[in-house]
Amino acid sequence: LAGTRIICDRKFLLECKNSPAARTPPCCLPQTPGVTSLAQSSLVKLEELKERNESQEAMPGEQPRPMDH
Repeated sequence: LAGTRIICDRKFLLECKNSPAARTPPCCLPQTPGVTSLAQSSLVKLEELKERNESQEAMPGEQPRPMDH
């Protein structure tokens, strides 16, 4: 005999996604930026955008043109 198969209906599974246990990450999950810690990945992206903007401002060759509406 193989393993036991647990059968759940769709309504039960949809209700489970809103439970507090489903919204709580496991206690020993490693902190992986961009995967398990979204805030940290957002900070990294913000820093990259800030550096990119600063480097563009440092280049005097091209001036941004105003957009016509």
